[in-house]
Amino acid sequence: MHTLNAIIATFSESEIREFELFLGNKNRRGDVKNIRLLRAISQKEPVDIAQHLYKTTSKNAYHALCKRMQDAAIDFVATKSFASEASEEMDILKLLLASRVFFEYKAYKIGFKVLAKAETKALKLDIYAILNEIYYTKIQYAHQHKKLILSDLISEAQTNQKLFRQEQELNMAYATIKAALRQKEHKDINSIITTAFSRFNIEIHDALTYKSLYKLMHITAEQARLQGNYYTISPYMMEIYERIKAKKSEIPKHRFYHIEILYLMAFTSFRNKAFEMSMDFVEQMEVEMYQDKRRFYKRFSEKFVIIKSLNLNYTGDYKQAIKLLQTFEEDSLEAQLSLVMCHFQQENYSEAYQIVKKMQHSDTYYDKKAGWIWTLKKSIIEILLFIEQDRVDLVLNRLERFKRNFSKRLITINEERVLVFLKLANTYYEKPSEVASEKFKDRVENSFEWIGTAQEDIFVLSFYAWLKSKMEQRNLYETTLSLVHNL
Repeated sequence: MHTLNAIIATFSESEIREFELFLGNKNRRGDVKNIRLLRAISQKEPVDIAQHLYKTTSKNAYHALCKRMQDAAIDFVATKSFASEASEEMDILKLLLASRVFFEYKAYKIGFKVLAKAETKALKLDIYAILNEIYYTKIQYAHQHKKLILSDLISEAQTNQKLFRQEQELNMAYATIKAALRQKEHKDINSIITTAFSRFNIEIHDALTYKSLYKLMHITAEQARLQGNYYTISPYMMEIYERIKAKKSEIPKHRFYHIEILYLMAFTSFRNKAFEMSMDFVEQMEVEMYQDKRRFYKRFSEKFVIIKSLNLNYTGDYKQAIKLLQTFEEDSLEAQLSLVMCHFQQENYSEAYQIVKKMQHSDTYYDKKAGWIWTLKKSIIEILLFIEQDRVDLVLNRLERFKRNFSKRLITINEERVLVFLKLANTYYEKPSEVASEKFKDRVENSFEWIGTAQEDIFVLSFYAWLKSKMEQRNLYETTLSLVHNL
């Protein structure tokens, strides 16, 4: 039952409806206890579900139902994934398997013809893992093809193995970094990455493939996200991007990675307050999303809408930012939180609260669904909303919950200033008249280690802007833009 709950907890509301239809199509009789079970789990009904379904204390039938539902849920997820994934790799695998069948039946001519087709497709997409299997099969039956030169074939296979190992080493480095970051004891993220790169002999050079360069950029951006420091990684990102630009001719076959790279560059530039550069990457991203008959448009639409709206909001066009986020129809937690932030900065606290109020799941759920940093930001803005609405019971409750859920993690990554900020916010709530005093301003100045607005992260500045607007009794949005643009 725990596993079934965990699987269904990952479903959005629309996916739950899809799963219900999936179950309905599989049911062969009118007794649809699986659908009733799904509704009970998804709606979190406070009842003994086994008793509710079977009117008996016996758990055997109930456990059997849960097991069938778990298998159906896994089948649904797998089927949905296959339907949404690009079909090229599946097509290549089918060709490879078909060629092996032909070879087994000694239909060598058609076998080599099908295998050549698989190889052409795999080379076009740089799918080294499948190419390893293709070359293995080709070498195995090379003696059946008069025109094949074995030495050339072995050379091709060895070259592919080097590229495959390179890709594997990047994956292993990435996994090593992620594992190290999960450890409870504090470690410097830069040293973790340096150690991992050294261990797997990773360095930036022109021989790296397009996908390998993307992987390096992704690791670097992940480091920045976890550390909340996009300033120090910016030159490294630009160095990788310059190498990628030199591979312009490879964009068509790596369109997906190219769009992802443009997004990472746009987001990094935005976090560093380089709005003009960020918007340039956003525009390039949009152009690429329309290529290949809009093949990747839907997949990147969420990221595109959010990064464009954030740039609009922080360059003064908040109305267009809000409009863009409101018209985004997909079920997106990131878009919802961005919309909350835009309304909050306009002091539209009622509108912001109406959106937050719909986020009724637990922090654990949002940790799994959107990541703990998203949950952290949501929790902070929720506390500030309750302060603005003078909801004393909820302010105290959320402050306690915040300390309980986030204190250890914030201390682990050396971000205690978030806790300091909330203490100051609570001081304002308890004694609002004192916030404009010189004593309070001095306390704020002495509470943080200031690194300058040029280096400081834009979201950190945005939260501080709320406190600054109270101290200076200024409009929040004006204060935010003033801080962000260093006016």
